[in-house]
Amino acid sequence: MVNNTTNVSAYSGQPPSEAGNKRIHIEGGPLYAVTDVLSLLDAGDEQTVLWTRKCVANVQQLAYDISDVRALLKQALTGGQYLKSEWCVQKPTGPWAACDSYRLQRTEWIERAHKEMHIEYYVKYAIGKTGKLLLLVSCHIS
Repeated sequence: MVNNTTNVSAYSGQPPSEAGNKRIHIEGGPLYAVTDVLSLLDAGDEQTVLWTRKCVANVQQLAYDISDVRALLKQALTGGQYLKSEWCVQKPTGPWAACDSYRLQRTEWIERAHKEMHIEYYVKYAIGKTGKLLLLVSCHIS
């Protein structure tokens, strides 16, 4: 299988030469300054793109719109925990984006349970090569 090693993220490293099911860890993260990501989030909905099919499905399952996703990511950046940085591929043959991932725990009212519960979210993103677009790779409950 031919792999597209195009890097669409602002991170200047070289993507892996082969796609696979394994994520490729990037040392020394986070890759993107929180202030840069927050600026993109403040710029509006059109600066944020759900970049993978899995992310689109995750967001639909949460019944979120793009402004909800942006608010969740903002909260993760300011009150969550950085987890790791890794190369992520959009589809089996590329392109690639170097991503930072965060975990956020918050208390939410769960109607079906009739009580507040602690919910843990996982978000993963990259800043696009031009620096003007935020690519959401993952957004789901852990």
